[in-house]
Amino acid sequence: MSSIPALINQLIRPEILALNAYHVPVSAGMVKLDAMENPYLVPAALRAEIAAAVSDAAINRYPDPSAQGVRQKIRELLQLNDDIDVLLGNGSDELIQLLAMAVNQPNAVLLSVEPSFVMYKMIATFLGMRYVGVPLAPDFSLDVPAMLEAIERDQPALIFLAYPNNPTANSFVATDIKKIIAAAPGLVVVDEAYYAFAEDSFVAHLADYPNLLVMRTFSKLGMAGLRLGFLVGDKRWLAQLDKLRLPYNVGVLPQLVATKLLEHQHLLLAQAAQIKLDRSKLAQQLGVITSVQVFASSANFLLLRVARASEIFAGLKQRGVLIKNLHGSHAMLENCLRVTIGTPEENECFLAAFKESLLQQ
Repeated sequence: MSSIPALINQLIRPEILALNAYHVPVSAGMVKLDAMENPYLVPAALRAEIAAAVSDAAINRYPDPSAQGVRQKIRELLQLNDDIDVLLGNGSDELIQLLAMAVNQPNAVLLSVEPSFVMYKMIATFLGMRYVGVPLAPDFSLDVPAMLEAIERDQPALIFLAYPNNPTANSFVATDIKKIIAAAPGLVVVDEAYYAFAEDSFVAHLADYPNLLVMRTFSKLGMAGLRLGFLVGDKRWLAQLDKLRLPYNVGVLPQLVATKLLEHQHLLLAQAAQIKLDRSKLAQQLGVITSVQVFASSANFLLLRVARASEIFAGLKQRGVLIKNLHGSHAMLENCLRVTIGTPEENECFLAAFKESLLQQ
């Protein structure tokens, strides 16, 4: 019998062997500003209401397989017409995987921009799809001529565009996205994970383009622990994708809690509005530091460029503040750091630790 290492090398695909697992750093005891989470708890009265509902939940039974209650609530909030349906996923990651699986015929191409959300490329690799990443322009806008050239050359079955984009924080120009949708031979998915902090959405354009789907997650709005994402689009597309969804992919408790929270969505949107105000304040405070470049943001985080970013990142960790070091992840992100907008107290803690780390250099 072969050894385990020999069997691994024999059986596991080479591209999987070459991958690194998605890394989530230890954050216990830290001011956690690395994962674009909403820093605010749900108001106490609503937490009590949720607790009462959870206490009566039939967790001994399988969940509603279609999560009809959550889907209907989303339909109402987005005012969707009868031709548009909603598909739920265990976070948006599962939906990205379903989409890629559905179109993964021989030689199929998944295309996105770079730098962007790493899971687009990772999931293409998981499935053995060919991935094409088109670099953004130097100012992180869409390089439309390069995108149109890649579309013509590679004929992608699936395109993902994060709107706003992670990790660059900017929203692409809507007319540029429309040019890409019109030119694409396959599906275009506009990933609106940060919609609550942006000024625009493509949901209203679903009827205008037969190849357009819009994806969202509730994670950034205050439900990261529920792992709940959703896809919106023509019901004929979603009927095909639903065939690939694993049974009972959204549990009893996420369905129950999400429904309750969406009944009080105004509270979550009020928190998002506060985060936007705090984002502007922190950007202004950082912007007066001459050695720091702060990029415009339409999300709940800021992208910074500072000399010796890795050393600054280490200095922040030493002071109990965890952000994201992007240096080395992509050529366009040299000396870049990403900081999630926290509570005012967390932001002040970050700012003080950041300034101390700068002085230490």
